[in-house]
Amino acid sequence: MERFLSEGKGRGLQARKEFAIGELVFTCPAYTHVLTVNERGNHCELCFARKEGLAKCGRCKLAFYCNVTCQKADWPMHKLECSSMSKFGQNWNPSETVRLLARILVKQKMHPEKTPSEELLAVSEFESHLDKLDNEKRELIESDIAALHHFYSKHLDFPDQAALIELFAKVNCNGFTIEDEELSHLGSAIFPSVALMNHSCCPNVIVTYKGTTAEVRAVKEIHAGEEIFTSYIDLLYPTEDRQDRLRDSYFFTCDCRECATKAKDKEKLELTKYGEPPKPEVIKDMIKYARNIIEEFRRAKHYKTPSELLEICELSLDKMGSTFEDNNVYMLHMMYQAMGVCLYMQDWDGALRYGQKIIKPYSKHYPAYSLNVASMWLKLGRLYMGLEHYSAGAKALRKALTIMEVAHGKDHPYVLEIQKELEGK
Repeated sequence: MERFLSEGKGRGLQARKEFAIGELVFTCPAYTHVLTVNERGNHCELCFARKEGLAKCGRCKLAFYCNVTCQKADWPMHKLECSSMSKFGQNWNPSETVRLLARILVKQKMHPEKTPSEELLAVSEFESHLDKLDNEKRELIESDIAALHHFYSKHLDFPDQAALIELFAKVNCNGFTIEDEELSHLGSAIFPSVALMNHSCCPNVIVTYKGTTAEVRAVKEIHAGEEIFTSYIDLLYPTEDRQDRLRDSYFFTCDCRECATKAKDKEKLELTKYGEPPKPEVIKDMIKYARNIIEEFRRAKHYKTPSELLEICELSLDKMGSTFEDNNVYMLHMMYQAMGVCLYMQDWDGALRYGQKIIKPYSKHYPAYSLNVASMWLKLGRLYMGLEHYSAGAKALRKALTIMEVAHGKDHPYVLEIQKELEGK
């Protein structure tokens, strides 16, 4: 592939050869990365390997590594936090974005030259969209800058305030979240060459992660001369929601075929078939309610108990069910949240009930080879297996594998792990 000027989109990535479905287009090591605090002890801080018996840092006792080699390699980054975590104790709470940005500052000082991850696009070339930031976004950045100074003053030389604002804005637009096979959050990273790809709601590639390396694979046939598109957002939602998210986070409007035709919107917003068809104003009000409850639930996760969260899900599903069918995406969103709460509470039967309702419409609403669909089949398979429904479990795991062998590649550790699970039953 090669960098090129994409009409109406600015720079982009173009294929120079044919790519078949499942073929690896390119890989990109992380420019820098940070493991999320919640996964400490489960994954190596340096390579993100998931294994038992990781060795902890002897100083802070909060960072874990595969071995001494990983620990030494990570020290230039870990030393930013090691003494600070010990000093602040429970009060050490910089956001993941702050932690990532501190590492970028160190990386820029250690490697002022171009790095392997910047083969196609340099970090210095990232778009910041500074002129489009509203007051709320600027205040959040200023709050992050204050935290950066507070927690990292011992090991960092800071650029001036204007340069920091610009760098935070660049990270907010160009950062990536690394997730595992069930789409649980593992950490954040910068993959400059991957950030060169433009967005489409009908993408022809998918980005997955092998440790801290991004892998980009074709999910449609790509011909020489075609632009390579990924998706920046969750594609479950109808056009208006997707466009709102793209404008809010990335400051552009998508003009892909999916957005132009709105072909899937009617199915995604399916209305109840019972009784009289809902009136337009009722539908409009219910969509507004659904969007509000999604946002309310996101905030409630930080302070409500699991049983209170489950009650929010159940009450909202009951209310929306008067207007929406079960396969309406707003219903699916709250079912997915309810399933997550059930999994957290170890209510396996409850989680399975929600998952069974979700999987068929997910398969319909998402594109082929969707990680969201694969992760749902995987969760269902593991739930079935745990509840000793082995035949249903094996069937679900095989469905997950069919997608993951294309999206992750047949030799990916996650794929090999699921194959072992199947062989064990």
